[in-house]
Amino acid sequence: MLAALGLFVLGLVLLALGGDSLVKGASGLARRGGVSPFVTGLVLVAFGTSLPEIAVNLHAIARGVPDLALGNAIGSNVVNFGLTLGLAALAAPLLVHWRALNPLLLVLVAGTAALIVFGLDGSVSRIEGGVLVAAFVATLAFALSRASNETPELQAELEGFSSTGTDLGLNLLRFAIALVLLYFGSRLVVVNALTLGAGWGLSPLLAGLVPVAIGSALPEVAAAIAAARRGQGDIVVGHVIGSSLFNLLVIVGAMALWQPVVLPGLLVRYALPAALAFALVIYPMLRGDLRIGRGEGGVLLVGFAVWLAFELLLVGSAAGVAATGGTGAG
Repeated sequence: MLAALGLFVLGLVLLALGGDSLVKGASGLARRGGVSPFVTGLVLVAFGTSLPEIAVNLHAIARGVPDLALGNAIGSNVVNFGLTLGLAALAAPLLVHWRALNPLLLVLVAGTAALIVFGLDGSVSRIEGGVLVAAFVATLAFALSRASNETPELQAELEGFSSTGTDLGLNLLRFAIALVLLYFGSRLVVVNALTLGAGWGLSPLLAGLVPVAIGSALPEVAAAIAAARRGQGDIVVGHVIGSSLFNLLVIVGAMALWQPVVLPGLLVRYALPAALAFALVIYPMLRGDLRIGRGEGGVLLVGFAVWLAFELLLVGSAAGVAATGGTGAG
């Protein structure tokens, strides 16, 4: 178990390094290709942090454990709001100037509610997956169309985020290194998460929902805290909302487009409503003074702790039922 834990942590480190290298390479190539620094920064801030999760989920699907991918995608949204945003706001109040974030948050709320409805029959069909992916495309188009309306301060902040060298050879090398790191990192995470999950009494779904989702978020938590202390609230909140949208609409939607996805009751009854509750709590914070203070960060963190304790309680209950020879509810 100790060896599996060490390899799991090593996989997380490789994923973090690979994601950073891929973001830098993509930024350099986009700027070399004439894409504006602001648009490049907007896309990378909002969706670039989902790259490690994509690698993990692809590897999980390739190994025939889609439940781990589903658990990671949905669990990451709870972690994004409760842990990442909560700790960042505790480190320093987050001031938000990005006007498009409110509509994007509403899309996230609607998408999460839609996925709960889609999952009431126990699965997400190809048509429903297509709806989720189409919603993401429309959302991205909306965000880009609003780019010119954003404040000069926000534009400068996002341009600074995408600032990197534009040398072609350097950025192609970054891409190559990133692909290697993401492949081996995702492999180590998936294989050893399954080993650890079996040892801890976790199904693949719960392994993705708790240790994988939390572990893969830790580098982003550290980056969010650093950004909060630099006064970059837009980057922190943009990361959280954009990554959550990508997880929900693209990862789950694309899985369903590939083949209908069985959506376990644990996700429909508990995890998705928790993700929805976090998004709803954030909305009045951004509608009011566009500021997420330390007190609000504390509320998010307490909410995350309650959710985590509840999930661990479910694990314990399932283990108890299994030990007595019964069957646990999923």
